[in-house]
Amino acid sequence: MITEFLVEGFKSLDRESIQLGRVNCLIGANGSGKSNIIEALGVLGAAASGTVDATSLFRRGVRPGTPRLYKSSFKTERTRSAILLEAKSLDGALYRASLLNPLEEPKPAWSFKTETLTEGEIEVFSRGVRTTNGNLSSEAGYAALKAVELEPDSPAARILTALQNYRIYSPNTPALRSTVPDTQMQEPVGLSGGGLADAVSVLLKHGGDAVTDAFEEALDLIDWIEDVAVTESPGGISSSAVPRGKFSLKFTDRFMRTSRNVLTGYEASEGALYVLFYAVLCLSPYSPSIIAVDNLDQAINPRLIQRVVARLPRWLNASGVDRQLIFTAHNPAVLDGLDLTDDAVRLFAVDRDNTGQTTIRRILPTPEIQELNKEYPLSRLWMTGHLGAVPDV
Repeated sequence: MITEFLVEGFKSLDRESIQLGRVNCLIGANGSGKSNIIEALGVLGAAASGTVDATSLFRRGVRPGTPRLYKSSFKTERTRSAILLEAKSLDGALYRASLLNPLEEPKPAWSFKTETLTEGEIEVFSRGVRTTNGNLSSEAGYAALKAVELEPDSPAARILTALQNYRIYSPNTPALRSTVPDTQMQEPVGLSGGGLADAVSVLLKHGGDAVTDAFEEALDLIDWIEDVAVTESPGGISSSAVPRGKFSLKFTDRFMRTSRNVLTGYEASEGALYVLFYAVLCLSPYSPSIIAVDNLDQAINPRLIQRVVARLPRWLNASGVDRQLIFTAHNPAVLDGLDLTDDAVRLFAVDRDNTGQTTIRRILPTPEIQELNKEYPLSRLWMTGHLGAVPDV
């Protein structure tokens, strides 16, 4: 698990660090830099895999961009030549990379200025501006090469694997319904939500008791659902004109007549699809150990998203994998699902100061906030400005 992430010179982040827990919620105004934070971690994941270019970034859900868009460019600050990114893990490993690419005539792939991997006080490897290796291009990362020499269960190997597999998910309704292809298909689900039926099928077949119970808990959040199954031939249920993949979700509606109470993912409410998507993402053994979701709250009713967020820690634990979640949100109801007295659940206010630089502040359950929270929910405290991270409109 990543416990600290440092960013320097990336987009609106001049120099900021964030202390992460198991479940991490980023709130703030539109354009405050929430997505920049999770994308910066994606850039470090690409570096850990050995190449930072448009293809490697796109595969991780990062919006590819030129150095002019990636490098911080504040009126009050000199533009840094390199972007510095650093992650520390709970078991003491650290991976750091600084990346170069000229503003004028940029190259397809970024070059590594420096790169370091450590376990506590032990340096596993390090490269710097004076390091020379005639057999290795400056655009190739050492970490990906060194990873094969590490013990698989060592802290250094674990942090590299976690970063390499990191993904940013931005589900949308057409992809969840399988009416449009997902251009970023991954295991267990695509970054836009494609392949949801296939992922549910695998989970239902191979999930253990804890996973099955947690998945049933997710279904219980949707009051009209009596059962969910996966079928290869939804003929007679939905129109033949509806595009579909190999598998289709089949929902049974508890309130409709038995002969006419079956719906596919195309006809079902989009909120149900998003809930299933988040449950699968947390529970599947094939999901990354570090997951980011941009706009977790979209298309879900306020009360429902509150219940979903409240269950995220249990779903992550039920997977049996040491898994971590980072997500952005705009709906105040999300906050009412967060138990801030649990140190593993963390809320961060993301703002931009008067120079345009993104700032990150953890919102702790201070005595003042706890006293206010007795009378008002966190959602109300956010709306009234007590937590910060609200737009100046």
